[in-house]
Amino acid sequence: MSLTSILSAGAIDSAIKDCQAPDSFCYKKFFQLCGLAKKSPQEVTEVFRVLDNDGSGYIEEEELKFFLQRFSSGARVLSDKETKAFMCAADDDSDGKIGVQEFQALVSSS
Repeated sequence: MSLTSILSAGAIDSAIKDCQAPDSFCYKKFFQLCGLAKKSPQEVTEVFRVLDNDGSGYIEEEELKFFLQRFSSGARVLSDKETKAFMCAADDDSDGKIGVQEFQALVSSS
């Protein structure tokens, strides 16, 4: 599945352009700009499945680094600082990975 089947390509481009500079990524703003914050729980789950690159049912820190590239192949990699802040914001049970329910809660809080 492609993310453009859920989110508009223009909205994704806008969200990616907004955080091009190193250490400028803000997940709340990104979710708003790309339109994910307004999607249904089912659509957010579908986006989660695309982001879960290895199909483990979780987004681990290594996958999170490449978060932006899952939306647009030419996007930058998140910095270690951004990745850790993103993980801390989403990982409610402190197990070092983001489950689908944690991801949905993070998106809905944006």
